[in-house]
Amino acid sequence: MELSNIDRLGSILKTARKIKGLTREQLAEIINITPRYLMSIENENKKPSYDVLFRLVRELGISADTIFYPENQHPNTKVEQLVRSLYLCDERDLKIATATIQALIDNK
Repeated sequence: MELSNIDRLGSILKTARKIKGLTREQLAEIINITPRYLMSIENENKKPSYDVLFRLVRELGISADTIFYPENQHPNTKVEQLVRSLYLCDERDLKIATATIQALIDNK
């Protein structure tokens, strides 16, 4: 039996938390829930409220597409992380990042 996308939510969140280098306790504290509640979301298929899901997605820096369309995700999580990081940059940071990436490409 294939799992639905929403049934994959716990594993998606757990993976994103580990990639970000956070313990369950640290993430729970940051988003103001109990570690037990987070564990039940990650491991017991507990469905979080919209508010909790929103805070998880924002804190972990994952796109909503990762949750709702996991089958469409690019397997290169480093690229995904870089793209998400670019969205947090201001105009000056983007110019620096663009110049740095162009220099890397030009020097191949």
